[in-house]
Amino acid sequence: MLLSRVLAVMVASVTCAFGQASGDLFPFEVHEKKLANGLTVLVIPTDHPDIVALQIPVRVGSRNEVEEGRSGFAHFFEHMMFRGTDRFSADAYNEVLKRAGADSNAYTTNDFTNYHTTFSKADLGTVLELEADRFMNLKYAAPAFETEARAVLGEYNKNFADPINQLIENQRDTAFAKHTYKHTTMGFIRDIERMPQMFDYSRTFFDRFYRPERTTVIVAGDVDAENVFALVDKYWGPWKPGTHEDHIEAEPQPTEAAYHHVPWPSPTQPWVAVGFHGPAASDEKPDMAAMGVIGGLAFGSSSELYKRLVVEEQKIDQLFAYFPDQRDPYLLTVMARVKSKADIWYVRDQIQGTFNGLRSRKIDADRLSAIKSNLRYSFASGLDNSEAIAEAIVPYVALYNDWSAINRVYGLYDKLDAKSVQEIAQRWFRDQRMIVSTVAHGELPAQQHPIGTTEGAGSSSSGSWASEPITQFLQPTQSPLIDLRIVFDTGSAIDAKPGLANLTAAVIARGGSAERTFPEITRALFPMAASFSAQVDKEMTTFIGRVHRDHAAEYWKIVSGQLLDPGWRSRDFERVRDNVISQIRTDLRANNDEELGKEVLYEQLYDDHPYGHLTLGHVAALERMTVADTKEHWQRNYGAGKVWLGLAGGFDAAFAKTVSNDLANKLSKVSVETRRLGQSPHIPQGHQVTIVKKDTRATALSFGFKIDVTRSHPDFAALWLARSWLGEHRSSNSHLFQRMREIRGMNYGDYAYIEYFPRGMSQFHPDAGLCRRQQVFQVWVRPVPPEQGVFAMRIAKYELDKLVKNGLTQHQFASTREFLTKYLAVLVKSQDRQLGYAMDSRWYGMKDFVGTMRERLAALTIDQVNAAIKRHLAYDRLHIVFITKDAEGLRDALATGAPSPITYSSDKTRDILEEDKLIERYPLQIGARNIRIADVSEVFEKQ
Repeated sequence: MLLSRVLAVMVASVTCAFGQASGDLFPFEVHEKKLANGLTVLVIPTDHPDIVALQIPVRVGSRNEVEEGRSGFAHFFEHMMFRGTDRFSADAYNEVLKRAGADSNAYTTNDFTNYHTTFSKADLGTVLELEADRFMNLKYAAPAFETEARAVLGEYNKNFADPINQLIENQRDTAFAKHTYKHTTMGFIRDIERMPQMFDYSRTFFDRFYRPERTTVIVAGDVDAENVFALVDKYWGPWKPGTHEDHIEAEPQPTEAAYHHVPWPSPTQPWVAVGFHGPAASDEKPDMAAMGVIGGLAFGSSSELYKRLVVEEQKIDQLFAYFPDQRDPYLLTVMARVKSKADIWYVRDQIQGTFNGLRSRKIDADRLSAIKSNLRYSFASGLDNSEAIAEAIVPYVALYNDWSAINRVYGLYDKLDAKSVQEIAQRWFRDQRMIVSTVAHGELPAQQHPIGTTEGAGSSSSGSWASEPITQFLQPTQSPLIDLRIVFDTGSAIDAKPGLANLTAAVIARGGSAERTFPEITRALFPMAASFSAQVDKEMTTFIGRVHRDHAAEYWKIVSGQLLDPGWRSRDFERVRDNVISQIRTDLRANNDEELGKEVLYEQLYDDHPYGHLTLGHVAALERMTVADTKEHWQRNYGAGKVWLGLAGGFDAAFAKTVSNDLANKLSKVSVETRRLGQSPHIPQGHQVTIVKKDTRATALSFGFKIDVTRSHPDFAALWLARSWLGEHRSSNSHLFQRMREIRGMNYGDYAYIEYFPRGMSQFHPDAGLCRRQQVFQVWVRPVPPEQGVFAMRIAKYELDKLVKNGLTQHQFASTREFLTKYLAVLVKSQDRQLGYAMDSRWYGMKDFVGTMRERLAALTIDQVNAAIKRHLAYDRLHIVFITKDAEGLRDALATGAPSPITYSSDKTRDILEEDKLIERYPLQIGARNIRIADVSEVFEKQ
């Protein structure tokens, strides 16, 4: 999550907005005030009603961890900041945020830590008071500190499943000898494991770095600047400044290239990374501004390298440049995921040749202009809600202690020309500055010089039916951006072969049209910073687009060709199919234990049902598919009679009419097949367990059962509330999170769901376009140490059983209802989400989602909620999925029902220890014959 967040923020660092004079990158008025204690306050009024976004960057990150054995402490302390004060305990803090309907979290980077909360404007004073209290008066005891250390270890274990995280960790360790950029924000594992012993140092860390002169309070949204200034002065004014000065040892200039390989223990796709020691961020020197241009020019989706390696030769399926702005000189890295180990050195050579070409080839002025256009529109497209507006200036505040540095950076960027970009490339992309890194399973092909070279490397590039009305959702706004959603009432539930619906949509969105090849489409869309993608679920296929209104007509001409007159080229088909197979084998099976467990659970739950296969498909079925299969699926299922059009933003009537008429006239007239789901079958006694055997560091767990409650059901609001109390996604307020993560420090978080929620690791809110006629109740337990796997299952089942037996108290009911009533506004905070939820509501036969849910919540009683819990959450059979290394040991532990005591590195209260004794023997009632072990290599492989 952090990597994607930093990438998004750093793209914004070299971009410009619209309608402003040269130098005015940021299109909103910023009111600024500095308090006597050194605290900076920035207020940005916006026209997004009722919502306020608070961002609090603190200029401390892993860069500041200079003491030996203290790596990872800035990130660890981000966790500790949620542990409470004398005035507001952690529970009280969470309760206040819950009443405010707040969406709150934090993240740590190399150079800063940022705390962010989005909430309704009525709670502005309360939230500012709450945050000021913890920044000034944080207090925690040793047991809470040691518990949080276990949670951080759980987060490291979670990240360990992804090879790219290990590649980056080892790249930095190899590249830096003196500077603290040597370690990632997570820190070295040896230091993380020792964190429980560092309680005294933690108080020193807080006293040293959490001071007003290092902190900025940014408030954006439906606010008055003078009112905000008064509130901040009232609550934050007493904060005392500090005296600590940073002493960061500079990294010596590199003198020779370096290479490091990470051997991966289980099958995965190889990665190769070519990096260079680069410059620091600057609002005076143009070097880092040029890197924003170079990233898109040479390695973006419209680059020649991408076209050749991804589209034409199909040697790789991912390519990106990671050139982040940092306070001190950092790394400029290009990464590629290779399909076959046999090609890893060839791909390295092509990347290095591209760097050589940047030094030696003349840069085309038109391409440079297109890159600048893309960066401008990319920045503008992100400023569509108050939270995004506030976060856009966070890196400038953190790096320069001055938000207006954004304008100076733009000034540098605007002056770049082809000659200056080439000169900067010649300065930085040299062999003595290079670090090459690889990660792969098994032996790499023999290579005498794994480092390779850019010196002398060849450049990698050479220079009619009658119109019938369709269902429309039109939501015009003042935004210059247009969000487009085209929804077909069809999905993977009608797959003739597992994965056909998803593959068809992917070929359309990532292939060419009859008129244009895919590289031509990519190149045409790039200057617009426009997008067009597909999302497939069981009963909906959604094509999602975004474009600035300046390019609306041209954009539709391009993407309508993809949708209405696809090219069906065999090379596109093979490339996209291979990428989908990589998504299954690499992204899911090899690199993401948590999503893997959830998707295995869904197949287990629906093994007798049209929902009964992974939407991506099964590898064997995909390998047998042909272009003709996808074309037939498109002809049979993309009919004008079942398409819905959604538009939001700054479109005009003529554009809406053109899109609507094209869909009505150019799509086929066949009716769309809808597969009958039938009733849920009888559920027999006995829990069913699947243990996926995988060489992994931790144990992931998901369990659940089918329910017939959807948004159209009378009990949905009641069950939605109960689910939120038990395990609101990515929220520290929920019950499971408190019992498992906060008190016991078992893992990174624990959540509950009554609707399908994919991609939960990387996002805070569920996507629209996932409507289903049947749903599941699911508990997601994030990875725990293997020795705690059985205890984790027991405690989660124990808490669920208590909820079913006892229901909610009046206080739990009232506080959760208040939270959800306000949280609804956060859930639809952008115009794209508002459009998506509106279309979903129509699918379910509802009116406006937010209005309907607020009405339902207001009418709810605690008796209705508790009755709904007993009706829908009382179960006879659970489906349980574990991902773990010692599958046989876990199987035996589950089958015998032996006690599974948990041990701690810190003291726990007597009531917790007594409860643990009960939980460690809590009956699971799992028979040996109901436990199945599957090797990870078999999962989603066969048809």
